[in-house]
Amino acid sequence: MHKIWLILKREYLVRVRKKAFIVMTIVGPLLMAALLIVPTYLAEESQELRNIAIEEDGFEFTNQLEDNEFLHFSKIPQEKATLLKEGFTESNYYALLHIEENNFTLYSNQQISLSVSNGIENQLEKIIEHQKLKAAGIDLTILESAESTVNITTKIISEDGNTTNSQAEASMGIGFICGILIYMFIFMYGTMVMRGVIEEKTSRIVEVIISSVKPFQLMMGKILGVALVGLTQFVLWILLTFAIATIAELLFMDASSMTTELNAAQQSVLLSEISSLTGGINLIQIFVSFLFYFLAGYLMYSSLFAAVGSAVDAEADTQQFVLPITIPLILSFILIQPIMENPDGTLAFWMSIIPFTSPVIMMVRLPFGVANWELALSVGILISSFILTTWFAGRIYRTGILMYGKKASYKELWKWLSYKA
Repeated sequence: MHKIWLILKREYLVRVRKKAFIVMTIVGPLLMAALLIVPTYLAEESQELRNIAIEEDGFEFTNQLEDNEFLHFSKIPQEKATLLKEGFTESNYYALLHIEENNFTLYSNQQISLSVSNGIENQLEKIIEHQKLKAAGIDLTILESAESTVNITTKIISEDGNTTNSQAEASMGIGFICGILIYMFIFMYGTMVMRGVIEEKTSRIVEVIISSVKPFQLMMGKILGVALVGLTQFVLWILLTFAIATIAELLFMDASSMTTELNAAQQSVLLSEISSLTGGINLIQIFVSFLFYFLAGYLMYSSLFAAVGSAVDAEADTQQFVLPITIPLILSFILIQPIMENPDGTLAFWMSIIPFTSPVIMMVRLPFGVANWELALSVGILISSFILTTWFAGRIYRTGILMYGKKASYKELWKWLSYKA
């Protein structure tokens, strides 16, 4: 155990002192924020006003097409419309709308965007619908006054009879973020272990280390060291995110007392809204479960990644072994959306029990509420699977780490498993 601790300490200190770790720790929260905010901002900013030409005598309800911030409609004579079809590049029009009875055609010299076509379709559908209602003698004002909006408040009844607010949107958001983070961390730190093993093997440093410690101790020390690096980086990301949010709030806060009081009132309302959104979600359980599934999932996958790293001489040779390992993880990532739509279904249940997919899928399901026995079963199977995969990986690692110049196959790996210590 002492030797595992020494290897863990060395692995941890070497990695946290690297410039790449420091840069990613500082830049990581900013990159995550940019990935979430920038695409939305650019999508909004890239929306420009489109001039749509309409043949003047093509449709009796042309005047009812309304301009908005993205579309501007202009009626043009039929002769000009014919000329426009022959030369869009010389005009300021984005597209020409040709209407003949109930047939609508958009002409343009480029691929028409979905936002433009959908915007025009929605307006035309509404115009035709209103016209048909008028023809049937239905008063539109009565119809519009009859339209109602229903907001259903959902409540969760606990075993002791107490009720709490339930918000599917908040559950989906928390589940999605937790699932993505688990997927990303397992992949990132698992491959970090594999690369570290390959580097030590190719540089022959491992031959010196093995003379002092057992291969299994070296593997576990390396895996646990990188796990501690991951936890450190995760905690620092949380602290930096809170620090950035606090600094941003202080910079944009007005110094006047009235504004301060207003901000305090707004913050109180915001906190109450957040509390109502997350009222039916056990945040403590989710946080503890996140740490467990991150560590257990990482330890299980990283032991397999370490075994792969020991079986090859170069990173280019890892693909044949890495793909079968990562398929369950990729599958769980693909199934995040379907699982969120039906978190209590049969697929969701089994995917949260199978150890290779449970770290991601169980974190997606937890905000929606999971029975204690399901969570306990998933945890127990994941721990058992980690012990089993570590045992398998250790037997491959002890042989492969000193094997050079020979490309290992699955048949060869099976032989390594049967070697006696």
